[in-house]
Amino acid sequence: MDFLVDKLTRSIENVVSGDSFLTEVSPLRKTDLSQVNNKKKWLFDWEKELNYNDREVYKLTIQNNPLIIQGLISIKIEADHVYMNLIESAPFNKGRKKMYAGVPGNLVAYACRLSFQKGNDGFVSFHSKTNLISHYTKTLGAIHFGGLLMIINTDAAKNLVEKYFKS
Repeated sequence: MDFLVDKLTRSIENVVSGDSFLTEVSPLRKTDLSQVNNKKKWLFDWEKELNYNDREVYKLTIQNNPLIIQGLISIKIEADHVYMNLIESAPFNKGRKKMYAGVPGNLVAYACRLSFQKGNDGFVSFHSKTNLISHYTKTLGAIHFGGLLMIINTDAAKNLVEKYFKS
């Protein structure tokens, strides 16, 4: 994983105005793929992710604006936790000139919420790049489990879910 949690917000936040926008997470559809490819400056091959049988891909959009994808997450439902394969913010939500803050945190919170819904006590795991281990510990409350493996436990997951979701 190579994503930065820029800010934990209650939704996503316009970086210029500070206005917050409620979000929705829904499955990525094949019809969405034209928006999330290399030509549109997305880094990962989301069509490939969508074609894996053991993965689920979700898109983050602003409520009442479902046509503009703010970010994507690919997950795998394991027997005892949710594994995050990939997370990517939309190209316009990256870097110093990004439009919205809070996209990665929102997607991680969704993975935690899904873990609770699946009966896995909020446990989420992912592999980090070495230089981001301490970042994920500080921002997400993740635990460095060894090697590059990071774990979000029940308490950290509960905090993230409560931050982003009302119920």
